[in-house]
Amino acid sequence: MSSQTARVILLTGPSGSGKSSLAARTGLPVLPLDDFYKEGDDPSLPLLPGTTATDWDAPDSWNADAAVAAIARLCAEGAVDTPVYSLAASAVTGHTRLDLGGAPVFLAEGIFAAEIAGRCRDLGLLADALCLRGRPSTTARRRFVRDLREGRKSVRFLVRRGWHLMRAERGIVARQTTLGCHPCGHTEAMARIDTVTHPAPVTADA
Repeated sequence: MSSQTARVILLTGPSGSGKSSLAARTGLPVLPLDDFYKEGDDPSLPLLPGTTATDWDAPDSWNADAAVAAIARLCAEGAVDTPVYSLAASAVTGHTRLDLGGAPVFLAEGIFAAEIAGRCRDLGLLADALCLRGRPSTTARRRFVRDLREGRKSVRFLVRRGWHLMRAERGIVARQTTLGCHPCGHTEAMARIDTVTHPAPVTADA
């Protein structure tokens, strides 16, 4: 893209792995990919097997096309209008504008970021793609405390979902790795992000 002004670092990992807190620590502009969830009345939402309840952990509950379009516009133009999504209401509640302010690199973080790693790479937008991993029990505890504090869903739903995700965590990381994301802990992730944002100077051969 001849008009490209920025590149994206995709940050993914199981729900509760610390993506948002790590993204905030970097000081980079952040595009929250969870804001691209489909709304609760969308007929294309996937269902949990044998139920009429939406499977919010399935990639089809998320609008990948809209997320890629927003990333492409940010890379090309440096700013984009994005939805503000309420997980508690399962609906878009407003819109906001993300302006990179001239930053050459930004983060896009969310549990489905790996789903678009290949597309971003093919479009020439990708600076790196990382998958945070850790102890499933630690992730589960962090996720439950966060979701309870934010009132995302009922306690019964959170307990049932948390147990399922803790058992599935290693498989989630394996899938995200297969989709092109590098699995790592927080320390390595920060180091890789720093390498992208502060590349070593190129010196001429003697």
